[in-house]
Amino acid sequence: MAPDLFRKHWGFATLAAAPLTLMSAVPASAQGVLPVSFSGVAPIAVALGAGGFALLSMAVLRTLLVDNKATRRRAAEQIAGLRAMVDEYENLVAGSHELTVLWTGQDAPRFLGHAASVLPQGREPKSVLNLHSWLGAAESNRMAALVEDLRMHGRAFSTSLVTLDKRLVRATGWVTGGAVALRLRPAFEQPGETVAAPGNEQGVRAVLRELNKPAFLRDDNDRLVYANPAYLALCTTLGKPVSETSPAELLEPSRVAAHLKACRTSTEPVTLAVDLGARGKFEIVEFPVPGGRAGYLRTLSDAPRAVSGAEPGLSHIGGVIDALATPIAIFNARRELVQFNEAYAELWGLEPSFLTLGLDERAILDKLRTEGQLPNQVDYHTWRAKHLESYSRKTPFEADPWHLPDGRTIKVISAPSGAQGGVIYVFEDMTERLELESANKAFTNVMRETINALSEAVAVFGTNGRLTLSNPQLSKLWKVPTNFLETNPHIDQLAEASGRAIPEDGSTIWRDLKRGIIDLNPTRTDQTGRINRSDGRLVDYAITRLPDGQTMMTFLDVTESASYSKVLKERNDALVAADRLKDAFVENVSYELRSPLTNIIGFADLLAQTESGSLNERQSEYIDYIRASSVTLGVLIDNILDLASVDAGIAELNPEPQDIATLVDKARAGITATFPEVSGEPPNLVVTLEPDLPPFIADGTRIVQVLYNLLSNAARFSPPGGEIRLSVSHRADRMLFIIEDEGPGLTDEMKSAILTRLDGPQSGGRQRGAGLALSIVRTFVNLHGGTISAERREPKGSRIIVNLPRDSAMAGVAE
Repeated sequence: MAPDLFRKHWGFATLAAAPLTLMSAVPASAQGVLPVSFSGVAPIAVALGAGGFALLSMAVLRTLLVDNKATRRRAAEQIAGLRAMVDEYENLVAGSHELTVLWTGQDAPRFLGHAASVLPQGREPKSVLNLHSWLGAAESNRMAALVEDLRMHGRAFSTSLVTLDKRLVRATGWVTGGAVALRLRPAFEQPGETVAAPGNEQGVRAVLRELNKPAFLRDDNDRLVYANPAYLALCTTLGKPVSETSPAELLEPSRVAAHLKACRTSTEPVTLAVDLGARGKFEIVEFPVPGGRAGYLRTLSDAPRAVSGAEPGLSHIGGVIDALATPIAIFNARRELVQFNEAYAELWGLEPSFLTLGLDERAILDKLRTEGQLPNQVDYHTWRAKHLESYSRKTPFEADPWHLPDGRTIKVISAPSGAQGGVIYVFEDMTERLELESANKAFTNVMRETINALSEAVAVFGTNGRLTLSNPQLSKLWKVPTNFLETNPHIDQLAEASGRAIPEDGSTIWRDLKRGIIDLNPTRTDQTGRINRSDGRLVDYAITRLPDGQTMMTFLDVTESASYSKVLKERNDALVAADRLKDAFVENVSYELRSPLTNIIGFADLLAQTESGSLNERQSEYIDYIRASSVTLGVLIDNILDLASVDAGIAELNPEPQDIATLVDKARAGITATFPEVSGEPPNLVVTLEPDLPPFIADGTRIVQVLYNLLSNAARFSPPGGEIRLSVSHRADRMLFIIEDEGPGLTDEMKSAILTRLDGPQSGGRQRGAGLALSIVRTFVNLHGGTISAERREPKGSRIIVNLPRDSAMAGVAE
C-alpha cells in the first residue's frame, strides 16, 4: 500500500521539486561556458526546459501505470467470472434429476448427477456400469451392445429401458469432442419418488454424521431433529435423554431461547460459549442451512486463532482447518502467523510454546534450518528470499519439492490468502507416495522384463479395446511390426495389420478373438483354445480377466511340440505292437519246442532202459548227457513262458499251506535229474531245516522253481564234489531261504542280475541260462511279496538270501 500512496500524494511534489533542483545545479556549470552577457538568462532557460520534460515524462508514466492496473483488474474479473460460470454449470448438471457418465481418453469415467435418479436407493454412481445389478438379462445385454458401439465406433443412440424394479429409464449416448457421454434419466416422474438434491436435509445429515465433533440439525421451527453420534455420546455423559431424531438440548431453556433469538436475526454463524462442567468448556457454533440451521460444539482450545491484521473471513475457517489432516499455515501480509493446524505443527515438530500466533515466518524458517529440517542449501539467505516471494504472487504456485535431510520429501503449495495480502501454505509429505511410485515403477520394469523373457506371446488390452502391454513374441508370432505395437493400437487395427501379414485368415482370427476381449458381461469367464492358422502353425491361446478390468491374452506356438507328440505316439504304438508280437513269438516258439523236446526225453529214457549190453559205456554216458540237457532245456522253456505270462499281467499265485521239507525234496530231485553223475563227482547238497518251522503259505510250484534255479545256479559254479548248503529258518513273520556255494564268488554283474533281467552268458564262467534263471527267481520272489539279496563269502563262494512272508495269500502280482 505504501508505494501506491506515495505515487498518489507525492508524485506531483516530486515533479515540482525537479525544476528547483535543476535551477540550483545548472547555473554553476553554465557560468564557465556562456559569455558573461548571457550568464543570467541561459540558466533559467535550461532549468525551465528540463522541468517541462520531467513533468511530461511523469505524466506519461503515471498514465501507463493506471492503464496497466486497470487491465489486470479486468482480466482478474473475467477469470473470476469464467470460474463462477463453470461452477454454476457443474452444479446445474450435478443437481439435475439424471445421471451422466463421461468417458475421456483412457481415464476412469466421471459420474455427474445422482445415482438415485435411476438406481435403487443406497447405490454408488459407479454401480450403474454393472448393468446386471439394475437391469434384466435381455435389457443389460442390449445396453452393453449399445455402449460398446458408442465407445468403440462412436455410434450415438437413444432408447428406453425397463429396470428390475419396473421403472422406465431413458438412456441417451452421444459423442462430444474427444469423449463420449451416457445420460440416464427417468422417462417420467415415478409415483412416490423423491429426488435427493444437493444441500437438502439428507445431505446435511450425511455431513454431520461424519464429523468427530458433537453436531446437530434444527428445522424451520428451531426444533432439534437430528444429532450425530458424538452429540449423543455427550448427552449420555451429561445424563440427558438420548435420541437421534429427537435429541435433548444441552442448555437450560432460557439460554436456548436467547441463543435462538440471536440466530434468527443473523445470517452469519452465531457462537455461544457454554460450560458443561466436568466435560469442559465448549463453544456452540450455529449457521443457516437449507430448511433450518445446523451447528456443532468445539472446545475453546479448538477456537480459531487470529491476530491483529488477519483477514476477517479467516477466523471462520479455523474449525475446518483444524479438522483437516493436511498441514496448513496462513500468514498475513506482514509475514505474521495467523492460522495453523495441528498437522502443521506435527509435520515440523514445533512446540506449542514456540509456535505462537503473530510469529514471523522468517523466524520459523530459521529455526527449522537450525534443527536440520530444511533442504540443504549453499546460500540459505538467497533460498529464503526466493521462498518469501510467495507474498508477491497473485496466483497459486507449487514450488520444487523440498528434499529434507531426514529423507522426507515435502511438496509446498502457496496461494494468496485474501485481498489484504498474505499467503496460505499447504504442505504434503510425499515420501510414502514417492516410495510407492518407485516400488511400482520397479515392479512394472520387472514385470515388463519378465513378460519380454517369456516364450509365449503376451497382449494386454484395456477396457477400451486398445493394446496396453505386449512383448516381442507377439510381433514375431503374428508378423506385425514392433513399432506398430508400441502405438497402443485398437484391436480392430491389430486385426487389419494381421490380415495384411496373413491374408488368408489373420484378420478373421483376431475379429473372433475380439468377442472375448470386448465384453461388458460381469459374469464372463476365462477362455482357452487352439488356432489352426492357414500357414500351418498351431497356436494355443488363453484369455484371462485381470482384476483392473483389463484382458490378457497369451499365445503359444505348439506346431513343433504337436509334431513331436504325433511322432512319439506313432513310435509308442509301434513299440507296443512289437512287444505284443515278441510275446506271441516267444509263446509260439516255446510251445513248438516243447513237442520235440518231449520226444527227445522220451527216446532218451527208452534207450537208457534197454537191456544191459545193448549200449556200451560211452553210449550210456551220451544218453545221460542227452537226458540232462533235455531237462535243462525244459526248465528254460518253462521259465520263458512264466516270464511271458508275468509281462502279460496274467501270472497268478496259488497260495496254499506248504511243507517246506517236501518243497526242498522236489528241488533236490530236480538238481539230481539235471546234474547226473556223468563225469566227476555230483554236487554235494547239504540241507539244514530249522526245527519246529511255523506254517508257510505260498505257491508251492513257484517256490520249487525258485529253489531249483538258485541251487542249479550254485551247482554250475561249484567245483566237482563241492558243497552247496541250503538252510531254512524264520524271523518273526518272515521265512528265510539261504543258499551258499563254494564257487568263485559273485561278480557285480551277477548282483545286478538278481535285480534286473540279464539273459545270456554271464562273466565268471557261468553257463548259458543263468541270467534267465535269476530273472525268474526275482520275479517269483516279488510275486510273493518277498526280497532277494546276494553277498560274497570269505574266502570264496557266494550267499543268496530269499526273504519271504510266511503268508503270501494277500500278495498281489508284481510288476
